[in-house]
Amino acid sequence: MEELLHYVWGHRLIDPGALVTSDGRSVQIIDPGLLNPNAGPDFFNAKVKIGGRLWCGNVEVHVRASDWARHGHSSDPAYDSVILHVVQHDDCQVCRRDGEPIPQLGMACSADFVQRYAEFVGTSSDRLPCAGAIARMEPVHLRDWIDSMAIERLNDKAARVLDLLDNFRGSWQDAAYVVLARSLGTGVNGDAFERLALATPLNVMLKHSDSLTAVEAILFGQAGLIPDGPEGYAAELRREYDFYAAKFSLIPPPSLGWKMARMRPAAFPHRRIALLARLVVQGFHLMDQVLNASDVDAVRAIFTSVAFSGHWATHYHLGAASSSPVPEAVSRATADSLAVNAAVPLLYAFGHATGSQSHVDQAIDILSAIPAERNSLVETFVRSGLECRDAFTSQAFIQMRRAYCDVRKCLYCRVGHRILAAKTAP
Repeated sequence: MEELLHYVWGHRLIDPGALVTSDGRSVQIIDPGLLNPNAGPDFFNAKVKIGGRLWCGNVEVHVRASDWARHGHSSDPAYDSVILHVVQHDDCQVCRRDGEPIPQLGMACSADFVQRYAEFVGTSSDRLPCAGAIARMEPVHLRDWIDSMAIERLNDKAARVLDLLDNFRGSWQDAAYVVLARSLGTGVNGDAFERLALATPLNVMLKHSDSLTAVEAILFGQAGLIPDGPEGYAAELRREYDFYAAKFSLIPPPSLGWKMARMRPAAFPHRRIALLARLVVQGFHLMDQVLNASDVDAVRAIFTSVAFSGHWATHYHLGAASSSPVPEAVSRATADSLAVNAAVPLLYAFGHATGSQSHVDQAIDILSAIPAERNSLVETFVRSGLECRDAFTSQAFIQMRRAYCDVRKCLYCRVGHRILAAKTAP
């Protein structure tokens, strides 16, 4: 409830007729101040007129006025600067440490507003809190929010790329290697792939990039996917891995927990690791390839040009061969997924790191040219009546769902704000 009161105060959604202190003085909000996420008063540098007199200072918000003492503010010098105490229930008068009363404003939200907010945050997780209203929003407002969500997601991904760049002391090649590895795992095995890449230095494999068997042995051995008592090709990988692990003091990451249940065989981690090995054998020029890609087809070609031969032409894993034909190494859908989750974030991050707006724009153009992703997160919005034709929009929906809907931050979502703010006062 206190978070709701912060929202109402911060957005000046109080009925003007209710702006009166407990002792009868009128209140005019000139500036509600800045919300403080840390210790201290809730809003800094507010400006309010109380009884015609301008006050500048901080504002504290509580559900009950008695929370002032219960939270220890009566003896805390940080609260001497409070010029207005905003409360839902005016059950007592509060004072500063010197005994001076603090003006107090009772702020009652309408029952309708509280009910709608409760319905929002109490919605089951399998549907949008605003499912009945989001499709009825004005297109210009909805498009603006979708665009901002897509950019927010790109910025989040770029920040992770730049963190990796710092960890690798400015090596875009190493950062791209880890980003691609995580993307190969998608949402199911993404963490496991990232941990595998971080534990398996790219430069070690590049020293032996003239041998596909050596690179595969290192990756599969580090992944813990070479079966016990191996036979055939798996036995060869085991011998090679034992040699290189001793040579380079390789330590496999513990408990990667690979998941394969209800997964298409073409998406098994074994196949994705074999794909990564082939890109390493080619010299792993992903960053240069991404920067030189002129359009989405050129980005797709980075991945679809990889072909499987030998063991992986007939196998999905290191066990028995498949009884049915094995598809190509990278399908069009997989190439699009790698473009969305690896190539575009790398390009966007490079643009920000170097101040190149052309690379930022190119990343957005490529994302907009890829068909929309189809998953449960995106389908939630489609079922609510929204169109999703490209990956720029589907990425926006994923960001909205994860960063706002699932955690019920409806108060901080522009869609939720417009719906909730439609009527707030009694």
